[in-house]
Amino acid sequence: MNSAIPPGRYGFDDLSVGDCIETASTIVSAEAIDTFADLTGDRFEIHMSDDAAAAHGFDARVAHGLLVLSLVDGLKNQAPAQFKAQASLGWNWSFRAPVIAGDEVSAKIVVAEKREIEDKSRGILRLEFEAVNQRGECVQKGENLLMVYR
Repeated sequence: MNSAIPPGRYGFDDLSVGDCIETASTIVSAEAIDTFADLTGDRFEIHMSDDAAAAHGFDARVAHGLLVLSLVDGLKNQAPAQFKAQASLGWNWSFRAPVIAGDEVSAKIVVAEKREIEDKSRGILRLEFEAVNQRGECVQKGENLLMVYR
């Protein structure tokens, strides 16, 4: 059973496998999609036009998958309960369903594994993420290795 952790900052030794954080939500606006396209140069047509998205079978403009991942990571870092993180070590991530301009996303983050390392001042957490839209549908899912202080 997953146990929601209360507000605060948590280091490696403060956490147990199964602890979880549920984030607030954010709306993925057309403006955010435009800004991400400007920053990255990714102007694939389904991101830039409702008509082009419709021609590919989508209801409206589709947010970049990496934009949504970035927003989910930001929601993690704004949550009342936070990790005493030093660095992200990598992501294993999948895009499960489109996020359409105007959708609202949030995430649940579960401590899936704790790994001690030689440097006893830090440890590595394997965090499992599930990002959902306003209808509770899983839109993205994956894991992050996060180095945290002890």
